[in-house]
Amino acid sequence: MAVRPIKLGFEGAMGASLAARLDLPAGPVLAYALFAHCFTCTKDLTATRKIAQALNEQGVAVLRFDFTGLGGSGGDFASTNFTSNLEDLRRAAQYLRDEFEAPKLLIGHSLGGAAVLAVAADIPEATAVATIAAPADVEHVTENFASKLAEINEAGHAEVSLSGRPFVIKKQFLDDLAAHNIEQSVSQLHKALLVMHAPMDQTVGIENATRIFTAAKHPKSYVSLDKADHLLRDPEDAAYAARVIAAWARPYIVGAQPAKPLVPAAGEANEGVFARETGLGKFQTMLVAGKHRMMADEPESAGGLDSGPSPYEYLASALGACTSMTIRMYADRKQIPLDGISVKVTHQKIHASDCSDCSEGVRQSNAKIDRFEREITLHGDFGDDIRTRLIEIANKCPVHRTLEGSSMIVTRDSRDSRDR
Repeated sequence: MAVRPIKLGFEGAMGASLAARLDLPAGPVLAYALFAHCFTCTKDLTATRKIAQALNEQGVAVLRFDFTGLGGSGGDFASTNFTSNLEDLRRAAQYLRDEFEAPKLLIGHSLGGAAVLAVAADIPEATAVATIAAPADVEHVTENFASKLAEINEAGHAEVSLSGRPFVIKKQFLDDLAAHNIEQSVSQLHKALLVMHAPMDQTVGIENATRIFTAAKHPKSYVSLDKADHLLRDPEDAAYAARVIAAWARPYIVGAQPAKPLVPAAGEANEGVFARETGLGKFQTMLVAGKHRMMADEPESAGGLDSGPSPYEYLASALGACTSMTIRMYADRKQIPLDGISVKVTHQKIHASDCSDCSEGVRQSNAKIDRFEREITLHGDFGDDIRTRLIEIANKCPVHRTLEGSSMIVTRDSRDSRDR
């Protein structure tokens, strides 16, 4: 089951626009989760994507975003600190709360794990927290640039290399780290906790998992990630962690009632059908009709991912569905013993001159026209006269009449209504 991300954005702690993705399950959303990535990482890390996909398969939507100054988010990383990261997380949770539903599951990787532990008390709707390779104290992150600590303290800042990329670290970042006590936050968590850690982790040692687990109160669980590295670079390690989190979290986050259905973002209409690009592939589009969610795409031959029907296939589907419903309504009203209906619809663009079913006037034009062909199969014990009548009734389908008639399409810029 493929992950279906929607590109989103919201304002972070320092006023910058934060880039986010909401990975949605194919069916109903049972709960929402919020993911915090590791120090200087991004929302698109392999492990993050794998975990989102596994949770999607369990009916859980996952919001993953880039902290201020990282990945696709705006802002200056050098001006951030752990406190601003926590505020970014609170704002991400508030964004979910306002536009969809508050997260019931918090997931954090490395420093992101420490962050979700520290911020969990501020997200009361969250009932479960899962950490991957999290440090028991946030000052542990300074081991990534230990050789530069003296320079940072003396000069107030220094450029450090992290994962092959240059970052400026300021003294205020170090001072802020010292103000946070993760083990104390864990002891007051009051939520289900899953601690995941690799015994051979060379970046954040396994003793950190011991400290977090010891500080926590039940319900709590620990799962070893065996030979995985800190970033879960091996896709199999990432997939394993993802499956464990998804299976562990489900009893804590999926209640008797499903989450609220997906709604359009702020300022977008709730009535009608809503279409929005997902950001995955060239054409993939999420469609929202009331509480129903669908995907539209183009075939691979046209440059798409073939992850959903094309717009014309949806149009043909509308004709087929309307035809079946119209026949069923008539048959039920007339008490005709109709056991089943199936409608096959095909669509072609043809030259009007090739349309044998069209009027002479249409055939004489040079334009191309849309030709929909319906093949209707009716099951039941009734005579040919009733069968003929049912086929005639198919032509009274409202979508049929819409396609045959003339429609007016009005297009406007959404800014027009906001400017009034």
